[in-house]
Amino acid sequence: MAGQSGLRRVVETLEESVIAFIFAVMVLVTFSQVVARYVFNAGAVWALELTTFAFAWLVLIGVSYGIRRSAHIGVDAFVRLFPSPVQRVFGLVTVVAGLVYAGIILTGAWEYVGKLYKIGIGAVDLPIPRWIPYSVLIFSMVLMLLRLLEAGWQIVRGERRNLLADEARDTIKELLGEERPVVGAERER
Repeated sequence: MAGQSGLRRVVETLEESVIAFIFAVMVLVTFSQVVARYVFNAGAVWALELTTFAFAWLVLIGVSYGIRRSAHIGVDAFVRLFPSPVQRVFGLVTVVAGLVYAGIILTGAWEYVGKLYKIGIGAVDLPIPRWIPYSVLIFSMVLMLLRLLEAGWQIVRGERRNLLADEARDTIKELLGEERPVVGAERER
């Protein structure tokens, strides 16, 4: 069990570090382009494509991060009308739907990225093959599948009820000056 938690911490740290790095790259490239265009009347041709790829990576990797932290928002007013065990059933249905979705996207991404690799199409402005930035589709869907399986297991064990954030509770805590809002699986512990 200790090995699992150690590996889990490594994956979580890596995930958060990659998200922070991608965000930093986006900010730096975009800021440098604004300065270059308005001060020097010039700019890098590849900057927009790099920022676009970085944004896609940020969003797609952020999906699994949001699942881990229960940070995704949703309308759960209907689900909250039911007792906790029924809410957990709804949570498991949501997990299964997410697993099916991620599986379909992963299958399609595997084929698509494989074709890009085989054909050898390059990016438009960056000097790299297009399959490299598109590989995030595979990477992010694998992460999403793992996070959904983890969330499903937590729901089965009663550690959480669903995949959604509780914005009302978090906002009330923040307004009352309590510690930072606790999200996701942390809330249920």
